[in-house]
Amino acid sequence: MQANKTKPRVGFLGTGWIGRHRMAAMVDSGAVEAVAVSDPSPEMVAEALKAAPAAQVCGSLGEMLALGLDGVVIASPSALHAAQSIAALEAGAAVFCQKPLGRDAAENAAVVAAARAADRLLGVDLSYRHTAGMRAIAPLVRSGALGRLFAIDLTFHNAYGPDKPWFYDRAQSGGGCVMDLGIHLADLALWLNPGAQVAGVDAALYAGGVPVTAEAVEDYAAATIRLDNGVTVRLACSWRLHAGQDAVVEAAFYGTEGGAALRNVGGSFYDFTAEHFRGTSRETLAVPPDEWGGRAAVDWAQRLAAGARFDAAAEEYVVTARVLDAIYAAGR
Repeated sequence: MQANKTKPRVGFLGTGWIGRHRMAAMVDSGAVEAVAVSDPSPEMVAEALKAAPAAQVCGSLGEMLALGLDGVVIASPSALHAAQSIAALEAGAAVFCQKPLGRDAAENAAVVAAARAADRLLGVDLSYRHTAGMRAIAPLVRSGALGRLFAIDLTFHNAYGPDKPWFYDRAQSGGGCVMDLGIHLADLALWLNPGAQVAGVDAALYAGGVPVTAEAVEDYAAATIRLDNGVTVRLACSWRLHAGQDAVVEAAFYGTEGGAALRNVGGSFYDFTAEHFRGTSRETLAVPPDEWGGRAAVDWAQRLAAGARFDAAAEEYVVTARVLDAIYAAGR
């Protein structure tokens, strides 16, 4: 293990539940040192200091950046992500940001451009890529074991919905369930179709069971996305749907020689199975338990510790944002 003095010095901006969870995962990995925390809530700061008691409490991002950090982990409200990421990158710090990196493709592109200009590592917490199930499915798709991929069915229904008011303000959140949940689904589809672009989108967005108005935040969305490589993606996501369980999550991939699917177990947000289909037969690829939630964060932390700089794969964030933009354009 590295000596403490050689670890990247990282600040954590936003220490609500997910910010603290990612901080704990990074610290426990031994890859980085948590030297600063910042959150408007004194209670959240106090909780964060339990995991990093030596960290300095900062009143702002600027105060944090003045410490000459190697990296910043951002878990603030969505409207702040792009500007805060750019400020950190321009100050010479690598960035790991909660999704969405920006509220639209333009904001995403601006952050990626800043990372490229600064030659700093940029990561986004697209954590479902790191489930054991998707790690097992991805090689099947990429190797051609499923044949020619032609259809992807994606679902994420959350029977609760967010508990923070800013999620329901489009100016702050960038959108509703599509921005919150659909981003994970779109990311999985494009991650396994590298280089694909959107050829067309049909979408319907609802709020309270009626089509959304221009400024409303959707709580149900259904979209058909046609990619320019011939793959058709069907995406559905929602908040507060009468789903009969806490969540319904599925990512299914169908090719000419087989299929594969990631599915949640018993309504869980965390437990997943993965299976490989051939006709009417199925093979289990992954089952719970699987502690996947912090893997994207740890991956970024380990890459930062290894000296990684800008990775052109960050352009994927812009491509995914274009899909969300197209869904919103088609559904409003």
